[in-house]
Amino acid sequence: MEGRLQNAREDPREWSLPADALRLAPGEVHVWRASLDRPDAYAAEVAALLSDDELRRGARFRRDVDRDRFVAARGALRVILARYLAGMAPTDLKFRYGSYGKPSLDGMSVKDAPRFNMSHSGAWAVYAVTRDREIGVDVEQVRAELAGDPIAERFFSPLEVRSLRALPPELRVEAFFRCWTCKEAYVKARGEGLSLPLDRFSVTVSPHEPPALLSVDDAPGEDSRWELRALSPAPGYVGAFAADGAVSRLELWHWSATACD
Repeated sequence: MEGRLQNAREDPREWSLPADALRLAPGEVHVWRASLDRPDAYAAEVAALLSDDELRRGARFRRDVDRDRFVAARGALRVILARYLAGMAPTDLKFRYGSYGKPSLDGMSVKDAPRFNMSHSGAWAVYAVTRDREIGVDVEQVRAELAGDPIAERFFSPLEVRSLRALPPELRVEAFFRCWTCKEAYVKARGEGLSLPLDRFSVTVSPHEPPALLSVDDAPGEDSRWELRALSPAPGYVGAFAADGAVSRLELWHWSATACD
C-alpha cells in the first residue's frame, strides 16, 4: 500500500500545481489534494481566514495535531474556492449546511456557485470542485487493522462482503478501503448522511475493477446516473469521488500555500 494505487478508472497523471487561471467547463471536475501538516507560523496565518464558527469547531479537538489539521483543511478549502470566484477573498466566503451536514456556498445562486465537497484523514485532505452536478469525495488513511470482516459485515452490502471474501488475502486491505471510500463519496454526494445506510447499495470491490455504483436498494436505475473515480492522493492513502453524471474532464491539482495565495 505504500506505492501509488491505480486501477482502470484512476487518472494515471501525477498531481500538478494548478494553472494561473482556473475554469470549470460543463462536466469537468477538479480534485485537489493538500498536505495538512504545516509549520506553526502557517497554522496561525491560515487560522485568520476562518470564521468564528470554524474556529470553535477546531477548538473542540483535544489533540493539538487534530486541531491544526482541521484549521489547515478549512483554510485550504477557502483559498481553493476563492480561486474560482473572481473578486472574492477567502475570508468573504460563507457556508451553509444541509440537513445532514453537506456544505455549500451561501449567498450565491446555484448557477454561479461551484459545487464542492471535502474530506480529510490523517495528514491529507482532498477537495472535489465542479459546477453543474452533485459531487462527493472521501479520503482514508489505510489502516490494516480496520479492514477486517466485522466492519465489512456491519457496513457493506451482502454482495460487497462476498466479493471481498473472494479476493486473495493480499488484496483485501486495498479492496476494503477502495470500497469504503467509494461508498462514502456516493453518500456525501447525495447529501443524505446516515439516512442512506451503507449496506443498502453496492459498489465494485476489487482494485482491478473500474469503480462503479452497481445497485441501490429500492432505486432502480440509480446506478446509471453516477460516475465513480478512484484517487491516490499520497502513499498510504486511498480516495474516491462520486459525480452525478458523466465526467468529461478531470484535473488533479496539488494545493500549496505558495501556489494558491
